[in-house]
Amino acid sequence: MSEPKPKRKSCPQCLRPSTACICHWVCSIANVPEVLLLQHPLEVSNAKGSARLLDLCLQDSRMVECEQFDEQLLTDLLQAGGKQAVLLYPATTKNDAQDLQYEAAEFVAQDHVLTNIRLVIIDATWRKSRKMLYLNPLLQQLPRLSLQDMPASHYRIRKAHAPDQLSTLEAACYALMQLEQDEGKYQPLIEAFDGFVGQQMGFRINSALIDSA
Repeated sequence: MSEPKPKRKSCPQCLRPSTACICHWVCSIANVPEVLLLQHPLEVSNAKGSARLLDLCLQDSRMVECEQFDEQLLTDLLQAGGKQAVLLYPATTKNDAQDLQYEAAEFVAQDHVLTNIRLVIIDATWRKSRKMLYLNPLLQQLPRLSLQDMPASHYRIRKAHAPDQLSTLEAACYALMQLEQDEGKYQPLIEAFDGFVGQQMGFRINSALIDSA
């Protein structure tokens, strides 16, 4: 019998293989609204995913992995500390509303203190995010924060159906910029994301060269 291959060493902070560690891109940013990341299980080990870098950079964030949450657990996550949970998600269209139980209201930031806002972000592909929204009716009831007129995504390592479809990290940054009215504060995180994307593209190029050798 052949001996089992030794497990690759992983970084204890970013949880990636040591050879693909992303910790050197981490920059600490004191976000004012809290960020709650609801990560689809298929994204946990996805090397192209940006949520882990986002979570490591933001000083006030939490990431929970699940597709369909226990209702009490999700209630506790959304309502902890008496904060107002706000879902970062496009406004519901008429076609969407046929599949959902509620029509969400648009969030008005001026009505709330920034420190009392919990920004809820679904980390998943577009199709999986819709499924998570459908499976978790409590998320459907949250007021929505939608982004408008966004710049083209820097996310060159993942296919998008439109130029303005953003990574989880980019969407969070632009939402926080919008809420805090401070673009410069989150620019280091966008730059860190560019470095992360370049690193992943480098791995892809090296793998292609090895395969063609």
